[in-house]
Amino acid sequence: MAIITTSDGTNLYCKDWGLKDSQPVMFHHGWPLSADDWDCQMLFLLSHGYRVIAHDRRGHGRSAQTDTGNEMDTYAADVAAIVKALDLQDVIHIGHSTGGGEVARYAAQAEPGRVAKAVLIGAVPPVMVKSDKNPDGIPLEVFDGFREALSRNRAQFYKDVPSGPFYGFNREGAEVSQGLIDNWWRQGMAGGAKAHYDCIKAFSETDFTKDLEAISVPVLFLHGEDDQIVPIENSAHKAIRLVRDGTLKTYPGLPHGLFATHPEVVNPDLLAFVRA
Repeated sequence: MAIITTSDGTNLYCKDWGLKDSQPVMFHHGWPLSADDWDCQMLFLLSHGYRVIAHDRRGHGRSAQTDTGNEMDTYAADVAAIVKALDLQDVIHIGHSTGGGEVARYAAQAEPGRVAKAVLIGAVPPVMVKSDKNPDGIPLEVFDGFREALSRNRAQFYKDVPSGPFYGFNREGAEVSQGLIDNWWRQGMAGGAKAHYDCIKAFSETDFTKDLEAISVPVLFLHGEDDQIVPIENSAHKAIRLVRDGTLKTYPGLPHGLFATHPEVVNPDLLAFVRA
């Protein structure tokens, strides 16, 4: 465990496991979670000889609960600060949902030699919200509803999301894991309400089109075809057409949090891409 302090004095919690001369793989969590969401994948890749790193985004988990800087440019700058502090080279970055947007923004502007590959899982790029330029996006009113629910009763909202659409537990015949639900709630409630509130705008309204176009390294998109949070038609199906060197793999029937519900399916695909 390390604490990385950014240029604006924000302390970021960071896990760093494995031999320091091994290929580094850095994980970027979704909203409103923490580095703990990646424990299964970190242990898996660690067992295959990789150095694995994951941080709690500012305002999330054990990092400082900032009331400013909760937007993508600062998130990407925070990643750059961690990479520099740990002196990481040729990093493979893996991001889920909001973390996928963070990876896209960072990878598009990273120093030469810092990024080797990127994986975007159930990721928000290119842009989620509906607009004249994105007519099939999600209406802004949906995200306003998120903000209202968070403001009114965050604790209940953070039970409703994982109990339902996040893991697909609202689908008929779903094998519900109370452990996953409780762990989602635990991670979410550890973070700051102000940062989480602001992050809704960051993940829903940020346009990553230019970021995707600027990424020069190989990008793997993994997406559940039954993703109720980040619908595949408005995300991965569009994003794959914007990158220079991209591969898209989709999973019939799998939900937004597919790497948590089906690690036995997703982990081997991550390993194959990391090794390639």
